Amino acid sequence: MRWPFGRRGSSDRLVVSWAAGTLAYVRAGPDAGGVYTVRQCGVERQGDASLDDFVKRLQGLGLKGLEADVMLRPEQYQLLQIEAPAVAPEELRSAARYQIREMIDLHVDDITLDVMRVGDGQQKGSAHLFVVATSNATVRSVLELGTAMQWSVSVIDIQETAQRNLQSAVARREQRLERAHAALVLVGAKQAVLTISANEELFYTRRLDLPEGFVESPWGQGHEAQAGLNEAYAPVQEYVPDYQVGGVSQGADYTDGGPHPGAGSVADERAQRFLVEVQRSLDLWDRSWSSMPLAGLRVYCGERSLELARWLSLELGQSVGELDVAAMFPGFGGAAAAADQALCWPLLGVLMRTDTRQL
Repeated sequence: MRWPFGRRGSSDRLVVSWAAGTLAYVRAGPDAGGVYTVRQCGVERQGDASLDDFVKRLQGLGLKGLEADVMLRPEQYQLLQIEAPAVAPEELRSAARYQIREMIDLHVDDITLDVMRVGDGQQKGSAHLFVVATSNATVRSVLELGTAMQWSVSVIDIQETAQRNLQSAVARREQRLERAHAALVLVGAKQAVLTISANEELFYTRRLDLPEGFVESPWGQGHEAQAGLNEAYAPVQEYVPDYQVGGVSQGADYTDGGPHPGAGSVADERAQRFLVEVQRSLDLWDRSWSSMPLAGLRVYCGERSLELARWLSLELGQSVGELDVAAMFPGFGGAAAAADQALCWPLLGVLMRTDTRQL
């Protein structure tokens, strides 16, 4: 099966994710200027209900018979990077399937995959590809729900490219589209997705595991008295993972300097581990893409986005802002409970997808 598909229907669009018995959805329609107004969004959990009963509940929300785009959640697929095989374009998928056979968690015959170029093709050197691999069972589950709801599923997308679309829209609004810009989005309580894009294309991505309790942690407690972003700034120390004991998951101290300002509590230790991984990712970009310095970093963490941005600004010694797209999607802020908006937010990026772009 080749996905995403390339079909577009009426002006009203439904974007959904369906993972672990949880459906997040956004229904929106564009105005004459192409701005999408959100008409409905929310989260529905199947729980103990049968699929038939769950479908009836969704139909009661008026979601039956729509053209739908699907976004897979990060836990539903692997995103790999490989050197581009020296084959004709129509043979890329077959060649990539062979090349990743030892890199995936499933047997190669049990996956659906697609490929896209790394970057915008303007750089010299060897070309690379992102390979998206998901299980056939995941695709079947999505399409079975779509059939039950009489959806016309036109696109299957992923979180990283949806996120790319949103950060590119912000860069376009600020007239910095050609600059490299980073986005860090916390995905639930266990993972964050970092993407770096330029010229509306994805160049780099990394998933960061969040320590238990990090999302509820009092980030930067004790920094409130600091007035400026760079006052009393202490750089992150060199990180040396201890692979013998499982790295950061074991709770050991991996900095070779003294404690970070404000450290000492379990919450501070969790925050410091996450901070070190963010810094390492940004440093890796600077070393690997020295010709494309980052124009900035923006973050999204639901209601705590501004708090996270301020804390990272203090710790990283550079300006960090919110990845605020509210003005681009009128109606989104009041269409769902605050707790559900974080699950629905990445779906907005699929609305910004065009037929001509990669994945």
